[in-house]
Amino acid sequence: MTTFDQTLTATVATARRHTLGDLLRRSARRVPDKTAIVYRDLRQTYAELNETVNRTANALAQRGVAKGDRIALLSHNNHAYVVTCFALARLGAVTVPVNFMLGAAEVAYILQHSGATGMIVEDTLHTVAQEAIETANPPGPLKVRGILGDGRDLPAGWEPFAAWTGHDDATEPDVAIDEDDVLQLMYTSGTESRPKGAMMTSRSLVAQYTSCIVDGRYQQSDIEIHALPLFHVAAQHCFLVPGLHVGATNVILDGPDPATLLETVERERVTKLFCPPTVWISLLRHPDFDTRDLSSLRKGYYGASIMPVEVIKELQQRLPGMDLFNYYGQTEMSAVALILQPEDQVRKAGSAGRPALNVETMLVDSDDNPVPPGVEGEIVHRSPHATLGYWADPEKTAEAYRGGWFHSGDLGVMDAEGYITVVDRKKDMIKTGGENVASREVEETIYQHAAVAEVAVFGVQHPKWIEAVVAAVVPREGQSVDTDELAAFCRQQLAGYKTPKYFVVVDQLPKNASGKILKRDLRTAFAHLVG
Repeated sequence: MTTFDQTLTATVATARRHTLGDLLRRSARRVPDKTAIVYRDLRQTYAELNETVNRTANALAQRGVAKGDRIALLSHNNHAYVVTCFALARLGAVTVPVNFMLGAAEVAYILQHSGATGMIVEDTLHTVAQEAIETANPPGPLKVRGILGDGRDLPAGWEPFAAWTGHDDATEPDVAIDEDDVLQLMYTSGTESRPKGAMMTSRSLVAQYTSCIVDGRYQQSDIEIHALPLFHVAAQHCFLVPGLHVGATNVILDGPDPATLLETVERERVTKLFCPPTVWISLLRHPDFDTRDLSSLRKGYYGASIMPVEVIKELQQRLPGMDLFNYYGQTEMSAVALILQPEDQVRKAGSAGRPALNVETMLVDSDDNPVPPGVEGEIVHRSPHATLGYWADPEKTAEAYRGGWFHSGDLGVMDAEGYITVVDRKKDMIKTGGENVASREVEETIYQHAAVAEVAVFGVQHPKWIEAVVAAVVPREGQSVDTDELAAFCRQQLAGYKTPKYFVVVDQLPKNASGKILKRDLRTAFAHLVG
């Protein structure tokens, strides 16, 4: 290839490029003066946010951060988190979001496994970060150690984020980035002993954003809240970045505190809100729900688990102007795979929906052969949403993507109309006395009891039944739960083997930062029930 041909190829590639860093610039040119980000007292337009990202990217480049470098990001939700993700993307560096609930040893594993050459942390998490770095014992000094916070009382060797945002060069870095370059490593929480790093690229992310925007009915006029942790693929890549892509206004909260959420909806006239079912339930049960003006809400979204039918009906009754969507997927799908539309919430109650715009889905048996409608099988997908696989783990990548389909590990049933109901994770299915019990079916029944606010159904080992069905129940405020009465209530609607053999009343259910109930913790906590 001649020099002219090489130059021409590079020029055409630049003109056609559609990467994560390009999306914000396009919105900034389309709607420069519109509010892009609201965080506490800070409000930035798209033009201002884009400039801040450029200054930060140039500051990081000056400190040696380059294309392909993995930079760990450990922080709660804030404005700096958003800026950092886009700044690294514009350099072609790889953001490694880290769960802020992890301990130092767990963070150290991610640092070692990803080969991180830098770390950016929130000031309140510095102690964990410092211990993790010492445990990981990187082979050389880190290129950057940044602190997100007020910049006071900085530990030795760490720089304040403000030093980067104030960099004197606001031009966009000139870095050749391909749409299949890895730009993020999202570590899956999973059920395995060690998390896996899913390799996120612009190609998979933009295809997924398109599906969310079209099937989720996103609009430039949206005003949306982002309260769930941004280190999680759903919060960041199903809602925040697509919102910035279309030019919506994005209100970032530190976390999903119910009172703050309700107050913010009223104050900002929020039109769009994503919460897992557990947070929606906490909003419905909060005393402020009926005192705040929530009439601006037009679109509500849930994921992580199926919404109980009774809760769907309550939301429709108490927020009649809001359409409700269910998103189902996983990190390896960037994250959406199936979507249940508002008109199907009751008609197809309990369903995860049908494949999103850019997704092809089928169900297969244990030999990876397709199964017909009505027959249980593993849910597999073929889609540009799919990530490149797992970082430094070709064996697990080959297993998950065998046959040219991504294997989700979820069991489901497809009906004649193509709607898929997720039965359970393969390893979460309760098998009692030789019979399979889908925990969701039991949970749906218990949610119909007037005294129940939340419930989680899981299995514990049993000498006779192999596994026994257990229900952990949180009472509604001001009410009590009689476990004998609840057992009788279940027996009226469920087969005997599906009715929990044990009921436990708890003040709250254990959840991860994204609001998903941690059934593995419940299994451990209540293993003693069987003596």
